[in-house]
Amino acid sequence: MPGYSDRDRGRDRGGPPRFGGSRGGPPPGKKFGNPGDRLRKKHWNLDELPKFEKNFYQEHPEVSRRSTQDVEHYRRTKEITVKGRDSPKPIVKFHEANFPNYVMDVIGKQNWTDPTPIQAQGWPVALSGKDMVGIAQTGSGKTLSYLLPGIVHINHQPFLERGDGPICLVLAPTRELAQQVQQVAAEYGKASRLKSTCIYGGAPKGPQIRDLERGVEICIATPGRLIDFLEVGKTNLRRCTYLVLDEADRMLDMGFEPQIRKIVDQIRPDRQTLMWSATWPKEVRQLAEDFLKDYVQINVGALQLSANHNILQIVDVCNDGEKEDKLMRLLEEIMSEKENKTIIFVETKRRCDDLTRRMRRDGWPAMGIHGDKSQQERDWVLNEFKYGKAPILIATDVASRGLGLLLVCCAGFFFIFFLLFFFC
Repeated sequence: MPGYSDRDRGRDRGGPPRFGGSRGGPPPGKKFGNPGDRLRKKHWNLDELPKFEKNFYQEHPEVSRRSTQDVEHYRRTKEITVKGRDSPKPIVKFHEANFPNYVMDVIGKQNWTDPTPIQAQGWPVALSGKDMVGIAQTGSGKTLSYLLPGIVHINHQPFLERGDGPICLVLAPTRELAQQVQQVAAEYGKASRLKSTCIYGGAPKGPQIRDLERGVEICIATPGRLIDFLEVGKTNLRRCTYLVLDEADRMLDMGFEPQIRKIVDQIRPDRQTLMWSATWPKEVRQLAEDFLKDYVQINVGALQLSANHNILQIVDVCNDGEKEDKLMRLLEEIMSEKENKTIIFVETKRRCDDLTRRMRRDGWPAMGIHGDKSQQERDWVLNEFKYGKAPILIATDVASRGLGLLLVCCAGFFFIFFLLFFFC
């Protein structure tokens, strides 16, 4: 296996830039034309492309000695289903992944005991250079499942030269999820001095363009803004050899399939591709068939969207006219404890604004978040909720995924209550 060079890759920036507030989430279309109209599909000649290494997995002796019966018992216990040829055995301890020291040092500081099921089976597959599909519920550790092998992959590639685009590209459906992936990438990439950036709509383009022009090994992007930069030549994907599609089902729900296809056309076909999803509908299956080659599919739990059994869920079926009165009574019970927090999910942006105004008028410390709010306002609202200044968050489905890291940060200090209350 090729060794890792300790040459300086440049320092990480100290934190995310401060963004202003142009409006709007990442819509699937533009006012004039469609995103990506100016991009032309590249015709790749693999014989002329520089070769690259993508298999870095060395099976640990403890894993090698593990019998087939032990492997099947572990998979059955953790509800892991594996499909595909030559799938490696899962690991059960962090050291069995044979990560380099610069990765293990960061893992060691987290005081974790064992890898999650998707990490246990996903790390050996990803480190082997195989294409893979990972299906697991939100909050199961998928981000590290692709980022840590991605860091190893990058550190075995030639250094970036002037004008090179990223080596690792992570596509995410929302700004919030992209920002949180960037935070993890910055934390774990710092040990090997990898640079990363996050590009998304609703924020000024200048700081994002400067990051790309200086050179970043890891780029986390929403499809719309990345298309914008590719069209005007502010970045390119010629060096991209590690592609991640995060929350693929959510991206398809948001209408991003045409943009995703145009982006993937700009990436060499012998790349390594990893697709992650919470569900496995036929649209996601078709995307996997089109983008992945001879892939390994890892499923943790049921293929259908299901409730997390670690969370107590109470369903109250009522008429529309009863909803708000029941909500207020429930809030009085929940918020009697000063440090409790509540998220209320609503169906529409208008309902989010109306309910926020009513609750604030009645004295409740509530704030709302949805796709029409500026990025600066969304960041501010999330911070107010995170630190308990506004313990009631009213949100559309922009917050239905990707808040996991935020809530984990809060969990050490507060009890957190989730209220799923969909208003028409």
